[in-house]
Amino acid sequence: MIDLNTLTIASARKSLDSKEYTVRELVDQYLKNIEEKNDEINAYLEIFSDIDEQVEVAQKLIDAGESKELTGIPIGIKDNILIDGRTVSASSKIIENYKATYDATVITNLKEHSPIFMGRCNMDEFAMGGSTEHSAYGITKNPVDTDRVPGGSSGGSAAAVAANMALITLGSDTGGSVRQPASFCGVVGLKPTYGSVSRNGLIAMSSSLDVIGTLSKNVKDSESLFNIIKGQDSLDGTSNEKESVGKKDKYKIGVPRSFISEGMDEDVLNAFEKDLESMKKMGHEIVDIDLPLLKYSLAVYYIIMPSEVSSNMSRFDGVRFGERVEGENLFEDYSKTRGEKLGMEVKRRIMLGTYALSSGYYDAYYNKAWQVREMMKKAVKKVFEDIDMIALPTSPTPAFKIGENEDPLKMYLSDVFTASANLLGTPAISVPTQKVEREGKKLPVGLQLIAPHFHEDWLFDISDKFDII
Repeated sequence: MIDLNTLTIASARKSLDSKEYTVRELVDQYLKNIEEKNDEINAYLEIFSDIDEQVEVAQKLIDAGESKELTGIPIGIKDNILIDGRTVSASSKIIENYKATYDATVITNLKEHSPIFMGRCNMDEFAMGGSTEHSAYGITKNPVDTDRVPGGSSGGSAAAVAANMALITLGSDTGGSVRQPASFCGVVGLKPTYGSVSRNGLIAMSSSLDVIGTLSKNVKDSESLFNIIKGQDSLDGTSNEKESVGKKDKYKIGVPRSFISEGMDEDVLNAFEKDLESMKKMGHEIVDIDLPLLKYSLAVYYIIMPSEVSSNMSRFDGVRFGERVEGENLFEDYSKTRGEKLGMEVKRRIMLGTYALSSGYYDAYYNKAWQVREMMKKAVKKVFEDIDMIALPTSPTPAFKIGENEDPLKMYLSDVFTASANLLGTPAISVPTQKVEREGKKLPVGLQLIAPHFHEDWLFDISDKFDII
């Protein structure tokens, strides 16, 4: 038996290349876990039917001595990233039978390595949600405690890694959708710098915020996966590539305490303080910083994001994209299609965004939110002149129970510490370092670190020194 709990990309690569075990044996162990667990956890919407063919291709490469870093490595893909010829539904009924006609750029990059694409991971519909309770195909449960949510919107991707149903997965992060589920499920979640990973082939939610990110059991696997999917892409005009900045012996970490103190779970706050002490013992300098504009992050995010949602979702009308529900006239076609095929959270955000963009409110809401966003960027850029990174909790609470946060406003507060990195475009990582107890269960919580643009190396360097739970 292969110990999947301690398996890494590096150790799997070594074992596969030395013929300690075959790709078939490795994949079968993950498939066995999927068969035993997925009916309850619902991390996968589909297991791909050509896994046997993928295994054969990968094994031939290994036998010929032509393997690359991810050859034969099982990976799950969030259901909003296109793979040519495969269904991609964004966990929505409106495009439940849509088959992608091309590969997302990240998939093209991965295919050069011949990993094993295991299947489509469940998510909140069109990535709108923080709990994976808003999928049209059923909720995903947290493998740590199946009474609780795995976080969202990349909850299926996080749960698949946590439950040993894939070694690594891809997710997308618009306001915390990789980092928050990573925190809830006890895995590592990376949100790269905006533009460092191509968005070509990612179903858009909020185009100025969306980033494809990684989920893994450890930091080195996150680093390996990021280095494979990153890079400038002519098909994404916002993509960019910069040289690695190199690592430091010690880092200066800023803590915006006035921002953290509000609305925090006491146990999670204590866990965060322990992480700060751990960084001090590692020799890093911890300093308090003042970033008063951060308190507006959530308000700015929940104006800009739904406004862009309103624009991006307009194409799903049953005419251009989406399965049409017939009405008595064209207006009824539109209203029935969007009314019956889109979930409540998606409709809520479309309505919020349409209102913010409407005549008479554009300047009061959307335009003002962009102005505050630019002010935030300038303030944080100035702070980064004196410090190397910012430390925050990933989420104000551990994983909450399924159905506990039915109030949308309460749910939106889950993004309070993560949305700022998306607004700023900076890279951020969530690392599981502590646990808190709830009803006899020890629930993981994440430490979040935010670095300047294109300084992912710093995040990997400091995060890799922690004892990951």
